[in-house]
Amino acid sequence: MRLRKVTCLASTLLLAAGLGVFASAAHAQGATPKKTSSSKGGTASHRKRASKKSKRRERGQKVPTPDRISEIQQALAKDGSFTGKPSGKWDVATIEATRKFQEAHGLNPTGKLDAKTLQQLGLGSQTAGVAPPMLPVSSSSLQKTPSSQTARRQQ
Repeated sequence: MRLRKVTCLASTLLLAAGLGVFASAAHAQGATPKKTSSSKGGTASHRKRASKKSKRRERGQKVPTPDRISEIQQALAKDGSFTGKPSGKWDVATIEATRKFQEAHGLNPTGKLDAKTLQQLGLGSQTAGVAPPMLPVSSSSLQKTPSSQTARRQQ
């Protein structure tokens, strides 16, 4: 019976703590700065904030430009996988040539461009596709490391 009461009390406290965190997060998201009645100072800072939002980084991979596609087609032709004239269009012939090139070089023959295919063509980065991306090191994570680990890194 005592264990049941302790468990009930512990779960109630955890629930209350969770609701408190949720409420503070919701309050922080819903908080808006107070508007000032100054004539020009408030509008200029508002414009700056709005322009920062529009400069967000787009996610995903960008489509190669026609010049880049022509460059890829020339590299495929040099290898002997592409027989047509470079057109700058990612067409069926280019996909088949890419698939043929990937198969000949031990890559996954998807017909799609990836880092390893571009590297084999001589058009990619020397490090792309070699290892998974590393997370950037933040200053806060460096402060949390013990001094003995930091000393080992410097050696």
